[in-house]
Amino acid sequence: MLDDIRAEARKLLRRPAIWTLLAVALTVSLIFTYVIPYAGYAGGTAGPTADRGLAAMLPDQLVGNTIGGLPVFLGALMLILGVLTVGSEYTWGTWKTVLTQDPSRLRVYAAKLIVALLAALAAVVMVFAAGATASALIGYGEGAPMNWPPAADVLVGIGAGWLIAAMWTVLGALLAIALRGVALPVGLGLVWMLAVQNLLTLIAAPLLDWVAQAQKGLPGPNAGSLVAALGGGTDTPGVVAVVGGGQAAWVLAAYLLVFAALGGLLLRRRDIL
Repeated sequence: MLDDIRAEARKLLRRPAIWTLLAVALTVSLIFTYVIPYAGYAGGTAGPTADRGLAAMLPDQLVGNTIGGLPVFLGALMLILGVLTVGSEYTWGTWKTVLTQDPSRLRVYAAKLIVALLAALAAVVMVFAAGATASALIGYGEGAPMNWPPAADVLVGIGAGWLIAAMWTVLGALLAIALRGVALPVGLGLVWMLAVQNLLTLIAAPLLDWVAQAQKGLPGPNAGSLVAALGGGTDTPGVVAVVGGGQAAWVLAAYLLVFAALGGLLLRRRDIL
């Protein structure tokens, strides 16, 4: 199994697309969490964080700021990571090549998931590090108090961020297996994350009570609820407290396990072509 994990890790690390996803994740996180809000604050321009001003960008807000993008924007990048990890084998036509080397389908699938989840963890940690640097620079430049959150809160934030990122990553892997490719799984996944779930939350839920109740069981609203419970601003797209943080964590963990199990079942039972 370790040999399979090492092989998948080497394969993933040599792909420019993976490094591009990481660069985009860091850039998007910094621009929309720190650069644009600080530019608005410095220029006296009103915006979604105008009521909080400088305080919204200081180190004590690190946890909420860092994981705030995972329900939608950063989560979409994690979904693409999962699709690329598994779906590229269909695009390249290399499943037969991999499986004829001896490993079973489930062993290869498990190795792919482990490597993808480790990559998701690394991305979350790097986003935290970038956010800490940006908030420290802003605080130092403005002469504001440098009050960092307790280490335990940062670890909880990293764990929660990884749970959300892992859930989206495994969903991407499941879509890649179900649709046997890359383009269509990415397209459908992004339509769901960036359009459908936001329309349900912003338009349908306020009008229809059954939609408001049903969304409490969907992955996106639960991801947003977990972020909200850890201090994420509800002015961030996708961050809305529809359930408590504890329930959200359990629901996301259940989705993670279900998505992983379904992906393995489909890969094991269906033709790989």
